[in-house]
Amino acid sequence: MSRTAAEIATQPACWRRAAEAAASFAEGLPRPGERVAVTGCGTSWFMAIAYAALREVAGHGETDAFAASEFPSSRAYDRVVAITRSGTTTEVLRLLDELRGRGVATLALTADPRTPVMGAADAVAVLDWADEESVVQTRFATTALAFLRAGLGDVPGVKPVGEAAVDAELAVTEPLPEAVLAAEQWTFLGRGWAYGLALEAGLKMREAAGAWTEAYPAMEYRHGPIAITGPGRVAWVFGALPEGLAAEVARVGGTLHAHATADPMADLIRAQRLAVALAEAKGYDPDRPRNLTRSVILTP
Repeated sequence: MSRTAAEIATQPACWRRAAEAAASFAEGLPRPGERVAVTGCGTSWFMAIAYAALREVAGHGETDAFAASEFPSSRAYDRVVAITRSGTTTEVLRLLDELRGRGVATLALTADPRTPVMGAADAVAVLDWADEESVVQTRFATTALAFLRAGLGDVPGVKPVGEAAVDAELAVTEPLPEAVLAAEQWTFLGRGWAYGLALEAGLKMREAAGAWTEAYPAMEYRHGPIAITGPGRVAWVFGALPEGLAAEVARVGGTLHAHATADPMADLIRAQRLAVALAEAKGYDPDRPRNLTRSVILTP
């Protein structure tokens, strides 16, 4: 078993621990009514997108998400949340330094307490028990989202983190459909907070397996992306299935993958497992993808 596969399997336990940690972590979490921005790079950015949508659904206030390199310096926020597994990503550290100079409250989520981010943010949540040896992020990203998600309390229409972990236990062990494994192309779709997870699923497939994947908001599927679907190609929907979409996928001969009752974060585990399976089938090392490093540190 690859290190990535082993780390993927630990996510249900990691999410439960994240929920417990959030319950006792008062300092730095966004407060209801604050105007908040969430940021990160790569996978962390996609988790930021998911959390921003969840926070607004929870009614806690306006919440935006940006890649750290594209953060709009002209906007005013009460608090900025930065997600950085390594704690060394250049764009995140630069942004936190800039925000400190403007007096904006900051919270960082990281896996490594020995890195520069510890002194760059006002408050830091260290999720070191969810750190990874693999270059590819899986459990840290979802654990960070579980931590932030648990900090919101009840979110209308969204399962508590503990129930998501139950769904995740099935996602870790349930066999992947043969049609999904044998496909040549995958389009990931999601509505609301699940759109961030669709983006992340596509990234995992590209990183680990060099696969041809795309990701869109689910309701945008019929506005162009459906053109790529056909025999041997998958439309994978995270969360609720929009009315009529299944019929559209069937009409063009594609394969629909949907676990409408499963928590979307748990269904992401299936996509992570698929990425590993495809990588191994191609003879790739899922732990050390081509052209990637654990952290992007830019030369000054």
